[in-house]
Amino acid sequence: MPHPKEDRILVYEKGTLLPLSGKELNAADGLCYRKRFINGRIVERFMPTGLKETSAIIVISSEVVESAANTFTDLKVDLQLNPLDQEVFVVYGIDLDVVDPNLVPGATTAINLSLSTTQRTNVGGMENSNVLANNRIQIQSAAGEVVRGAYASDSAPGTQLEYVGIIATNDFYLNIIGSNNTLARFGKARVYGVRAKASSSIYAALVQSELLSA
Repeated sequence: MPHPKEDRILVYEKGTLLPLSGKELNAADGLCYRKRFINGRIVERFMPTGLKETSAIIVISSEVVESAANTFTDLKVDLQLNPLDQEVFVVYGIDLDVVDPNLVPGATTAINLSLSTTQRTNVGGMENSNVLANNRIQIQSAAGEVVRGAYASDSAPGTQLEYVGIIATNDFYLNIIGSNNTLARFGKARVYGVRAKASSSIYAALVQSELLSA
């Protein structure tokens, strides 16, 4: 029995109806589509138009630690893409995990973590086009009571999006900053995706768009 998160490539003849969506394959779609298991649920995955998948699913894990308490810190994570081959990284999923802020009586403490396609001077949020994922936690302590609030971009309602984003430059960044904490905080990330080769025009457009979003 396959692992519940295993990816498999299935090949269908032209005109076949896909078992989940009922979509009919045609010449533009090609003959392959990805059957992906997410949390035990099968999801159909198509490669974006103009891209050709060149690897199996790749999982990249990393961790960023504040250089000092309440200090913006970023970490560059190298994807080792080959620009000569017009390689890009198609992101299928991102999991962010950040440690809780310190509990300080009578104060509001927070921690904010994001993953961006280009380098930033602050953490940013989902309102920024180069931020693919964001996770933040806030703790309020007053009059002996404590309230904890949290937000994670992956807690939004799920959809049937084909992919989360495309990284065309050679790396991505983890960004973190805390507020009113007594100790440096840290966050972790796990990124799921595949390498793909883009056509010349699409590669140029993706790189330009990514650099302009910085």
